[in-house]
Amino acid sequence: MRDQLGQIIRFGVVGGINTGTFFGCYLLLHPWMPYFAAYTLAFLLSMVGSFFLNTYFTYRTRPTWKKFALFPLTNVTNYVVQSAGLYALVTWAGMDDRIAPLVAAVVAIPFTYVISRRILVSRGPDGTGPGDGGPESGMEERRPSRLA
Repeated sequence: MRDQLGQIIRFGVVGGINTGTFFGCYLLLHPWMPYFAAYTLAFLLSMVGSFFLNTYFTYRTRPTWKKFALFPLTNVTNYVVQSAGLYALVTWAGMDDRIAPLVAAVVAIPFTYVISRRILVSRGPDGTGPGDGGPESGMEERRPSRLA
């Protein structure tokens, strides 16, 4: 339980860093290209950074190409939950549409955490518990990364 609480805290820290990275990249790129191109490139760059921060720092596991390929699902999950939450808060709950995106973003955090943990933390051969390179296995320090 203590390890999972640490993961949740680290996940929040990475989310803050990722948001700052995204916005900083966007502001740097925006003068040189159309705003949507800058947005897209900043989003992709911050997603790559988020992948490595979450694998090494949040979950203390090794990155693999499979995990890298599946990682965008965390962003899709975040987008879907935030979008549905935004719609529900504004349309059904009557919340101010300037505040509702922030509330929806907070609501999406647990969903995004669960999906990213499933993708980034290895499972044992039977599909339960830590497996090769998982955070509790102690193997990540001795094994080289498959990506970096």
